[in-house]
Amino acid sequence: MPEIRLEHITKRWNKFYAVDDLDLVIGDNAFVTLLGPSGCGKTTTLRMIAGLETPTSGRITIGDKVVFDSALGINVPANKRKVGFLFQNYALWPNMTVYQNIAFGLSNIREPRKLTKQEIDETVHRVAQVVKITAFMDRYPAELSGGQQQRVAIARTLAPEPSVLFMDEPLSNLDAKLRLEMRYELQRLHVETGSTFVYVTHDQMEAMTLATQICLINNGVLQQYDAPLTVYNKPNNLFVADFVGNPSINFIEGRGKQRPDGGVELTLLGDKRAVFKPAQPLDLPAWFQDRDAREAHAAGAHKKKAAEKGYVEKGNKDEAFRYHIDRAEEELFPREEPALTNEDLVLGVRPEFIDIVEAGALEGEIYGAMPTGMESTIKVRVGDFLLTGVVFGSTLFTIGSKVHIDVSGDGVLLFDRRSGRCIAQGSLEF
Repeated sequence: MPEIRLEHITKRWNKFYAVDDLDLVIGDNAFVTLLGPSGCGKTTTLRMIAGLETPTSGRITIGDKVVFDSALGINVPANKRKVGFLFQNYALWPNMTVYQNIAFGLSNIREPRKLTKQEIDETVHRVAQVVKITAFMDRYPAELSGGQQQRVAIARTLAPEPSVLFMDEPLSNLDAKLRLEMRYELQRLHVETGSTFVYVTHDQMEAMTLATQICLINNGVLQQYDAPLTVYNKPNNLFVADFVGNPSINFIEGRGKQRPDGGVELTLLGDKRAVFKPAQPLDLPAWFQDRDAREAHAAGAHKKKAAEKGYVEKGNKDEAFRYHIDRAEEELFPREEPALTNEDLVLGVRPEFIDIVEAGALEGEIYGAMPTGMESTIKVRVGDFLLTGVVFGSTLFTIGSKVHIDVSGDGVLLFDRRSGRCIAQGSLEF
């Protein structure tokens, strides 16, 4: 199956940039999810690759064939790109049986030649067997469940043997249990067909469980493109850390400096003292110098680009991500942002790193508890702040009871508050 390459792809409507200078390589036989909040540009990206939307500028290559190039005036139509598309709406013909729905696309193939009835019949039965719907071939869509209708739509898409399969939130109409079952089916189909899958979703759980690579987009800008566990454990910035993970990550603001031994001494959660110990050697002053150099380079590149003929200033400006600090009593009015220095930092602590132990360094009380059987999600109040934790097992917690907590593991994240970028990963000691 072919590699898909996007180079400097931009799509804008007047001053609104839906996709902004996107560079992306989707490898052979990959399962890539385009992930992000509503309106971030993920569906637009999918439609541009498929040929349903024309980019403003850039270049798209599928395999060894250039399907779009704004500079050369190349724009191969969607029906010539040999791709399959699976929509949120199954779009099955209600007056056709399952067999006829699957065969419909095959009967319209004209290149390199028209298929015979026998070839169509063999293909229909082959794909029906792959998605396990051979028992429903004579039924009409109204006689099928939601999951069965989705399988028919998948079979119809697979029948012409597309080199790439595009899916735009295909499971969002299904109930939770059926959605889980279909995730397993899509994983199996990806392995059995050997096709390249590109999947759009706003559900980070779907992205984490299905993908070999996650492409996380916000405001039309690529935030991170990595394997799911890399995105979870080593996010590039505060937005990525916040968007991926359920329950959400705990953000803790702190101020501090690096000590001679490499640790970062911090004051956080009001008046608590802690030391962040990076897992890898860290030179914090050098990191800040590199950050300033990158920002200066980006500003210079933007100024140069703005001077080019035909340049249109981005109306939907890229703003710093506003992370949420969970408090017992939310502030009625947002605080004014202080003048940030290099001492202003943010810690990111995943809920699974919050441990309730008798010898814990922090004293708190149970603010809320949601047991689910094999685990409980809890909120612990420490001063005015709330920390979310996940406790495995069937322990029952009483709201208002006193507990001691600690932060374990070496997966605590240290972020630069000004730029939002991740500085290092390490452990936290109080």
